[in-house]
Amino acid sequence: MIMGLGCQLTRWPMALCDELVSRGYRVIRFDNRDVGLSTKMDHTGTLDLADLAMSFMMGKPLAAKYSLEDMAMDTVGLLDALDIKSAHIVGASMGGMIAQILAARHSSRVLSLTSIMSTTGNPALPQARPAIAAASLQTMTAPATQTAKVTSGVNWWQSIGSPAYPTDPSILRDAASRDVQRSFHPTGVARQMLAIASGADRRALCAGIVAPTVVLHGAQDPVIPVEGGRDTAAAIPGAELRIIPGMGHDIPHELIPVFVDAITTAAMRAKKQ
Repeated sequence: MIMGLGCQLTRWPMALCDELVSRGYRVIRFDNRDVGLSTKMDHTGTLDLADLAMSFMMGKPLAAKYSLEDMAMDTVGLLDALDIKSAHIVGASMGGMIAQILAARHSSRVLSLTSIMSTTGNPALPQARPAIAAASLQTMTAPATQTAKVTSGVNWWQSIGSPAYPTDPSILRDAASRDVQRSFHPTGVARQMLAIASGADRRALCAGIVAPTVVLHGAQDPVIPVEGGRDTAAAIPGAELRIIPGMGHDIPHELIPVFVDAITTAAMRAKKQ
């Protein structure tokens, strides 16, 4: 299970993981580099966050400290360390981008692929709403107090959440507080964003994916518009596209059965091959 930009492994809901376990799967969550309890890449050099934000807003070239391909190799390294030859791969948002690269370049390691609220890097696709893009850049700043950090996290998740399935603010606050206490590293989020921004168009790469694939996307996603999901499904041979009305850029509790069904559908198709 590969999470998205700036998100720790804890952003995969336990209810989702428990349901997959109840169906006979072993769930492996992990922190991507630069977030959570994984290695922080501070040795790659400092970032001027204000300059980065300005360059991003003005469309200037951005020099990444590492690539999505490097992050895909992190996943391969984890499988190696756990002595796992192949697995069903699930990726959300940036994690979906990493999962696409993994499935294309390391096909023998990927039994099935579930790409969730992600995209191909096609430059012609609609981008995040301006207000959402600005809010995303603000997440890379460091509020002065613990309370401010938690409030910032709550505001972010409320802004990108599912309109038809809003999450109770108290639940968002508990999750944000947990994440801040576990790890708060906004510079790492900035480096991950650079990896995304500097990534290539993956459509040609996705055309080589052979793993059974299900693409899941919210119809009201403000971060990666639904066209990103459509483009992903069109690029991967035989991929099934599932667009969920009322879903934004999160994993609402009410939609956990939808996520589980998408993941297990891809996995069962792999077993039939």
